[in-house]
Amino acid sequence: MRFVEKNVAADRRAAMEMVQKSGQQGVPVITVGDEVVVGFNQPRLRQLFQQMRRPKLGAAIADAASQAKKHPGIPTSGAYVGQVRGGSPAERAGLRPGDVIVALGGQPIILAEDVNQLLAQLPQGRDVSLTYWREGRERDTLVRL
Repeated sequence: MRFVEKNVAADRRAAMEMVQKSGQQGVPVITVGDEVVVGFNQPRLRQLFQQMRRPKLGAAIADAASQAKKHPGIPTSGAYVGQVRGGSPAERAGLRPGDVIVALGGQPIILAEDVNQLLAQLPQGRDVSLTYWREGRERDTLVRL
């Protein structure tokens, strides 16, 4: 996680950027990723920092059931992979758009939210088993989070 502090009193461009992002001038503004926090909203800041530490798969996923009509023959339970971000853990594990994640860390995946809930419980830097469906059969791989 990288933090960049900008002195808006000395850097007019940084000051204009903060005003543009937050609509606020003259009050403390903190940005975490694309999220703007006005003032010192400690609960919101803790929540954002917690989310930043959570491992990310790097794939856009949806419930497989919602995609079954568009993509006949895919499983109706699991997490359908729509996009895979370049350089992400998902790409390094070999996932491709159209795959359906059916298990992560030995736990079955029924809905896309199951992936997010399991990721929230896992530490970064760990290898985790991943089972996915592609072209009519299940495949196993490891994904480093």
